[in-house]
Amino acid sequence: MAKEYKITSLRLQDLEKELNYLKTTREREIAAMIAEARSYGDLSENSEYDAAKNEQAKLYGRIAEIEDVLSHAVIIEDENELNGRVGLGCTIVVEDLKTKKRTTYSITGSQEANPMEFKLSDDSPFGRAVVGKSAGDTFTVNAPSGSYDMKVIDVSREG
Repeated sequence: MAKEYKITSLRLQDLEKELNYLKTTREREIAAMIAEARSYGDLSENSEYDAAKNEQAKLYGRIAEIEDVLSHAVIIEDENELNGRVGLGCTIVVEDLKTKKRTTYSITGSQEANPMEFKLSDDSPFGRAVVGKSAGDTFTVNAPSGSYDMKVIDVSREG
């Protein structure tokens, strides 16, 4: 099976903008850095040249990464949104049944996941446990640190 990256249409637009910037503006900036460093003479002991070439390598690596994601992207359109169930692209409020603490998360594809921003992948232990649930449902998350019980308080769709 070919690999797929589940992403929202907003993330797709962001990646396309970044790719355009990298292939135009940033590539020209790095080419100018390399040309300037070359003008300093002997390339074997030219740290500016080495730094510019390293930047160029990072640039081409990021371009290749974005192109790979875009070529295997699957835009998230989930049938769960029609029936109020948790699915990709949803924002949910959950409550830890033990501590009674409430937290808001966005359920995303793996390319957009960022736990520090409360964006969790549908493929994470939490995501697998909550996808398909509705407001009022309880679920158990089997995480590496142990199991814990949660309750879905609210399910909404991102704009």
